[in-house]
Amino acid sequence: MNAALPLTTERLALRPFVPGDFSAYAAYHSSQEVYRYLYAAPPEGEEMERQFAKALMPRFESDGDVFRFAVTRRADGALLGETLLKLANRSALQGEVGYIFNPDFAGKGYASEAVSATIEQGFRAFSLHRIFAPLDAGNAPSVGVVERLGLRREAHLIQNDRFDGVWGDEYIYAVLASEWRCTASMS
Repeated sequence: MNAALPLTTERLALRPFVPGDFSAYAAYHSSQEVYRYLYAAPPEGEEMERQFAKALMPRFESDGDVFRFAVTRRADGALLGETLLKLANRSALQGEVGYIFNPDFAGKGYASEAVSATIEQGFRAFSLHRIFAPLDAGNAPSVGVVERLGLRREAHLIQNDRFDGVWGDEYIYAVLASEWRCTASMS
């Protein structure tokens, strides 16, 4: 990771995860509500520990590498959730943005603020050309986040994923670096 961390916004700090984050991380990663749109069951026990251990070792060098940012509230240091930046295709300068937040902190604009900072990081620090966000089509709050940030819906994939015998649709939202600069300069 070439960037200076933590990233800060008006209310938030985005930083690498540290071992002391485990209990707050496990709390929201154990939530059925959080995993409802992730096409997976919440991790438990050793699987939760393995998943957290990977979050402690971020990489951003090769295709598929993921850097997870712990999103904390600057006022009190509370861990609110996380954003991620995945190097989807290094040669094509493509990145994927994702986010998971504790439902206890929903409805306050934290996700939009943190995702905006993560996208900015992808364009500024890593010179990505395009960042996309795949979302479950039924996840209205997440769709709202990317639409508020000005990402464009590029695709609606019909029944492209299946979890527990239920088919789900997916939207793909994206923004180019040149579009992001225009959007950022207008705000």
